[in-house]
Amino acid sequence: MKNHLMLGAASAALLLLAAAPALAAEPAPTEAADTTAVDAVIVIGQGQSRQVQTLKDEAISLEAAGTSPLKAIDKLPGVTFQSADAFGAYEWSTRISIRGFNQNQLGFTLDGVPLGDMSYGNHNGLHISRAITNENIGRVELAQGAGALATASTSNLGGTLQFFSRDPSKDFGGQLNATGGSEGMYRVFGRLDSGSIEQLGGLRGYASIVSQETEKWKGGGEQRQFQYDLKAVLPIGDNGSLTAFYNGSQRREQDYQDLSFEMIKRLGRNWDNTQPNWNLAVAAGRAYLTGTALPAPFKTVDDAYYSGAGVRDDELYGLALKLPLGETAKLDLAAYGHANQGQGLWYTPYVPSPGFGTVGSTAAPLSIRTTEYDIDRKGVTGGLTFELGSHEVGVGFWGEKNTFNQARRFYAETAAAPSRDPLDFQENPFFTQWQYRFVTDTLVAHIEDTWTVNDALKVNFGFKAMEVTNTVQRIAGNPLAGEIESQNSFLPQVGFVYKATPDLEVFGGYTENMAAYVSAATSGPFASQNQAAVDYITKTLEPETSKTVELGARYRNERFQGVAALYHVTFENRLLAASTAAPILGLPAVLSNVGGVETNGIELAGEYKLTDNWSLYGAYTYNQSEYQDNVLNGSGVVVARTAGKEVVNTPKNIFKGEVKFELAGFYSKLGVAYTGERYYTYENIGGQVDSTTVADLTLGYRFDGETWGKGLEIQANITNLTDEDYISTIGSGGFLNNDAAGTGQTVLTAPPRQFFVSIKKAF
Repeated sequence: MKNHLMLGAASAALLLLAAAPALAAEPAPTEAADTTAVDAVIVIGQGQSRQVQTLKDEAISLEAAGTSPLKAIDKLPGVTFQSADAFGAYEWSTRISIRGFNQNQLGFTLDGVPLGDMSYGNHNGLHISRAITNENIGRVELAQGAGALATASTSNLGGTLQFFSRDPSKDFGGQLNATGGSEGMYRVFGRLDSGSIEQLGGLRGYASIVSQETEKWKGGGEQRQFQYDLKAVLPIGDNGSLTAFYNGSQRREQDYQDLSFEMIKRLGRNWDNTQPNWNLAVAAGRAYLTGTALPAPFKTVDDAYYSGAGVRDDELYGLALKLPLGETAKLDLAAYGHANQGQGLWYTPYVPSPGFGTVGSTAAPLSIRTTEYDIDRKGVTGGLTFELGSHEVGVGFWGEKNTFNQARRFYAETAAAPSRDPLDFQENPFFTQWQYRFVTDTLVAHIEDTWTVNDALKVNFGFKAMEVTNTVQRIAGNPLAGEIESQNSFLPQVGFVYKATPDLEVFGGYTENMAAYVSAATSGPFASQNQAAVDYITKTLEPETSKTVELGARYRNERFQGVAALYHVTFENRLLAASTAAPILGLPAVLSNVGGVETNGIELAGEYKLTDNWSLYGAYTYNQSEYQDNVLNGSGVVVARTAGKEVVNTPKNIFKGEVKFELAGFYSKLGVAYTGERYYTYENIGGQVDSTTVADLTLGYRFDGETWGKGLEIQANITNLTDEDYISTIGSGGFLNNDAAGTGQTVLTAPPRQFFVSIKKAF
């Protein structure tokens, strides 16, 4: 199975070229050559054969300091984003979907380095908020379809998000930002640029550091992060470079309690875990274990726990070479590594600490349950691009080896008072329920030709081949061993761009893609932790696939740029795990192919510069995503009537609008986002979340002059300007078949109106 990746003469040529290591770096978006064209912070993909938008760093900087770039790109067409915090950075709650595809079906990269599917229980990557400090992001590129062939992802059935870091400045200088605001939030960011060091061949670099902390907006606990980024660039000739980076992150965040409709009605939207009330958590745990009445206001022991938290340490590093080969060719190479240690924990009343119930014991009627993560992955990417007359041919590959250890452990607590800090890594467990080692070998290669037919028409066509092998080894727990492979030798992509007039272009394309299996004990083929089940599904399971068709037009002149796109997506072999209990309990699920999804939609976006000071931006998306099949069990009995039902977390109507003003140093932005109704139930029975309209406001002033005001800026942000009371994240505890009673504990409420002020000083 290891040597059949390529087929035919084109495949053989690809492998020969890949033998000379290379990196296929994603090029910067092509903008119109007309220098009078509107200068926008959102670039609407001029020259691309796919629906693409690029968000520049100026747009990210207008958000509240510490805001995730995922929240910043929420304004782009086709995107739905939710989070239970004002910054969109609280990972348990973060959800992004594009054209009906959820987060684990999208692709994410940073400077070409794969970030995996950015799921909370990371198995093959890390979240962008840990991969790089927000202030060091230069631009974000969204492809609402499956993305470019060169994208290093095995999960991008739907859209692809590519993040690009800022390069070090050629001039010596720095930046110092300080932010404070609601819930005791503070953030301090500092960056120092060396400038070009001519004695070292023009080498330039930067080092940055950031520390952020905030209390939760409800309940007890805090969320904090410490990050550092290092980057250096050495020019090679006129157009070549050698780039190195090393980014580190220490993230500590305490959770908000997952809620249900019934809980919100009974306990209120501000209900949360009991911290700092340890005695209430102990009383609830004791009552549950002894079968006595729960303390008020508990109705069930799952109404609240003492606390939950996510603890993550990451190191991401890489080295990239860009080298022109004469006038018509370019070689790109990169190598990267990523090390992660993490724990996701909660105080469980289902497992008491050892000794509870015995005479004289100090043990608590609860314990800390963790899911522990340990990632060690290394990879290489490479590409060669060369011109052959009117053809630009690109070939490339991506290879990665990922060793992922995952464990479920329990740690003791004392009844009188908590003896552990939930924001620390827990040590000395009293029980390891299970521990497995997963090894994932990834090999992806592609070949593509862009043919400039004439001055008006450009056509691209190519394909990629993918082979991903997942193996599992038991360390503790149920005996488990096995191997499963995701393989496809021909995943084509074709497209065209036709420049009808100097201002108008038409584009279209077709893409096929496949997603590799998740390799973990909590999701994917091995999640049942049952050898018989694994043996069965490794022989019968098929990987998820998608086919995307797009057709659109872009228009751009000196004051307006806009895009209109139609799309049709066929999603096949949908995987669904049939859970046997609430997801937080971690009980087994069996993975099955349960049919397909059909999606049709339209995306409209445009930006109009009314005057030199005023500009308007708007984006509208209509998306209809429906399940095509009912879910059947092994006997052919319908267990979920999903055929014809709307896909979960996929609103039909989305509107985003912005108005911006800038004059004599003063600037402002008012953003409004309308999100239509969404479901967290597959059968669309119960579980419908109302539509929402949320506004954010930015006000700022940039000082001028050559004295103390040079490089000084003050910015104020108000999130949820109208103090809208709404449900943000859905599916936090998993999606359900139905929830007519409204008891599914799988939603999170949004934060109220919050205020933040930043002082920024560049020197």
